[in-house]
Amino acid sequence: MRIRSASMAGATLALLLAIAGCAGTGSSMSGMDHGDHSAPPASSDRNDADVMFASMMIPHHAQAVQMSDTLLAKDGIDERVTALAEDIKAAQQPEIDKMKGWLEGWGVDASNAGSMHHGDGMTNADDITALEKASGDEAERLFLSQMIQHHRGAVDMAQEEIEAGSNTAAVSLARSIVETQMTEIATMEQLQAKLS
Repeated sequence: MRIRSASMAGATLALLLAIAGCAGTGSSMSGMDHGDHSAPPASSDRNDADVMFASMMIPHHAQAVQMSDTLLAKDGIDERVTALAEDIKAAQQPEIDKMKGWLEGWGVDASNAGSMHHGDGMTNADDITALEKASGDEAERLFLSQMIQHHRGAVDMAQEEIEAGSNTAAVSLARSIVETQMTEIATMEQLQAKLS
């Protein structure tokens, strides 16, 4: 009798979990992203603007992570600037992973994302080299000035997605990028003034 009760309890629990899982797939609560990016948005719920946004933002974010890594490898950098670089990395790498998952779910080859025109704000190779060679105050100055322009480009791309995108998850991410990166731009401008 106990065996039957245990198996019925297990079956009931499995049914409840299945129902809860189904109930959670129909809608999402804004601001309640808990890091489960395993299920990309449905293919039918996206348009060309969504695909372009993800395809352009992946290499754009990847360059921001690269620039942050370059700065973080240096000694003698103001802790406020290193904290900012760490925040940028912590925010943007998961967003890259999320967008790659979307492209895969949409049937778009994410490996081609870097070969597309990736919008404004990308830092050119000469500026990247200058950042790599710089140290101390000069490295801080270059990082801040380059990242401000880089963020402005991301904000422009995100605004385009907000206006033209149809995928709710992509538009939500675009809104988050605008909010986060505008805040970081203000922080970087304040740091520029203090460190100059």
